[in-house]
Amino acid sequence: MKKLLTIAAIALAPLAFSSQAAMSPQMEKTLVAVCKAGASNSVITFNGTMKEYRINKQRVFPRLVCNDQSFHQFALSKGADRTAAKIEPYSLGSVTIKDITMNYHEDDIFVVNF
Repeated sequence: MKKLLTIAAIALAPLAFSSQAAMSPQMEKTLVAVCKAGASNSVITFNGTMKEYRINKQRVFPRLVCNDQSFHQFALSKGADRTAAKIEPYSLGSVTIKDITMNYHEDDIFVVNF
């Protein structure tokens, strides 16, 4: 009996530790509709889908991945410039710090006469 339990646990282990989170069919349908609306390049279609499914843009867009790309990058790759511009403020960006004093160039000097 103990041997049978061990074999069953080993056989079912890969199913218990799947790499993707479980998603309800309704949630999957909603996210697919959002990805399709983002690729459509129609702001009217995009806004209609957002209202229909009551999507919280601040929570969804930084985390939404369509075809292994961020939602913003997905829209750009499909040529949907208008919808990409609409969601750009919600996408995660990067910040760089440039030390001005360490990057001294002679043409960067501004002369003011008064």
